[in-house]
Amino acid sequence: IISSKKMKKERKNKKVEKKEVDQSCEIKCPVSHPTLPHTLFIRAGGSIQSGCFACGEQKQFLRDPFHYHCTTCDVDYHDRCHLRSKQITHPYHLQHPLTFTRLDEIPVNNNVVHTRSRINFDLCGWCVKNPDTWVYSCSICSFRLCLPCSEKNPLLTIHNPKNHHHPLYFLPRPLLVPCDACGLVRAWETSYTCFQCNYMVHESCMDLPRIIKLTRHPHRLFLAPYLPREVLSCSVCYKAVDTRYGQYSCHHDDCSYVLHSKCATHDTVWDGRELEWEDPEDQNEPEDVASFKKVGHDLIEYFDHEHHLRLEKYDGARDATKQCQACVFPINNVNRFYDCNQCSYSLHEECASLPRKLDHVLHKHSLVLDTSPLDDYDAMNCSACTRNSNGFRYKCLEEACVIREFHIEIRCTLIPHLFTHKSHKHPLYNFVSYGPEAMESCPICKEHVGYFRLHCIECKFVMCYRCATIPTEIHYKHDEHPLTLCYGGEGRVDDDGIYWCEVCEIKIDPEKWFYTCEKCCTTVHRLCIFG
Repeated sequence: IISSKKMKKERKNKKVEKKEVDQSCEIKCPVSHPTLPHTLFIRAGGSIQSGCFACGEQKQFLRDPFHYHCTTCDVDYHDRCHLRSKQITHPYHLQHPLTFTRLDEIPVNNNVVHTRSRINFDLCGWCVKNPDTWVYSCSICSFRLCLPCSEKNPLLTIHNPKNHHHPLYFLPRPLLVPCDACGLVRAWETSYTCFQCNYMVHESCMDLPRIIKLTRHPHRLFLAPYLPREVLSCSVCYKAVDTRYGQYSCHHDDCSYVLHSKCATHDTVWDGRELEWEDPEDQNEPEDVASFKKVGHDLIEYFDHEHHLRLEKYDGARDATKQCQACVFPINNVNRFYDCNQCSYSLHEECASLPRKLDHVLHKHSLVLDTSPLDDYDAMNCSACTRNSNGFRYKCLEEACVIREFHIEIRCTLIPHLFTHKSHKHPLYNFVSYGPEAMESCPICKEHVGYFRLHCIECKFVMCYRCATIPTEIHYKHDEHPLTLCYGGEGRVDDDGIYWCEVCEIKIDPEKWFYTCEKCCTTVHRLCIFG
């Protein structure tokens, strides 16, 4: 029985293979000469060593159920690549027809006299990138078009554009002047023009949303074609805004908030919702955003605690060991705090005032306060400072969020948009970057600054969130005075000019931050203080 089933399966496979071979007999290899054409055969799977001989891409072979192979030329093709037209007329080059040509055979004066290795002008005439193996080439003017660009087929006329009152016509040349909607010069991007208005716009800028709302600003923002001439800066990239071109601005009185159109609609800044047809009243915050309600004089009912909390002043004898449940920092005499008389539950006054729902500059979605307890094994990794924390945190609940499990601890949320730090003379701004800038080193801790950092627009100084959230003053159990954070070059120095840590008795690098007591001449490493 087993052998019979095996024989039937083998006969079925042979029929399939024969059918595939019969189907592929009509497919000719583009590399072969027209008088002696080679046949392409179907191959299943994607275990090949080289890429597609037409487009040069290999990764798609792993997803496609089959591809084509020429045994004579030993080349492979995607399912569609072998069927490309021999000659096309493309909107990017309407003057002359383009011929499907191998890049290493460049026709010059009707003779194949150059190879790819001997020329330096074989870039795609539209995107200015290096094509792979095959291109569509013009034998008249040496224009060549790479295969990805040849697959684009832009409309020649946009009759009812979203943000313009006249029809827009395709511009069959690279746009070498700024786009009127974004102010950027992107020659490789498909563009359209209105001859009546002398208006030029990128294809990607034609459908910009008219009204949006960002988490980094409390008001709605409106798309405007221009603004009165002023010296303004974008609140995302902090570069100057050219008011002659399109941008987003706030319509509230006494609010000069402005963004570049590309910055405002970047996928890390905007959540993709257009609010043109939504009622502004629907955008009001819900009533339960507050984390507590007052029930008496200096007495509150916190949403996450069963007992009432009373506003207290710090008492060293009573409160020396207390810790804030939200930021997990000790309770000290710097600020007042809320305390529970029935259990060991304490909150800094500032931490207790944090809302249950927060719009933060570092994330494009609204964040929700999460107060669920965490032990040391389940500690949350903060997306901003990358530290592990078991205190309160804000998290994103959007299922479609591209940043999976975005969490930010309380200390990082308390940093304002315009941040002043004693270690730097200029103000610092919140900055988000997923580019190579994330690999820059923080000049303080020498670690990577990461995707989120504090940035100085005057001198390009950067600071990571780990260093920005280090407390400037802290209590040390072996010193009656609070220790202050020293930014290098200060503190106790022995006769030989060396700093000594009172905890580990190891030398302190004077160029790094450490804690010191000016009255007692105590110096301690930062890491020794926090254990």
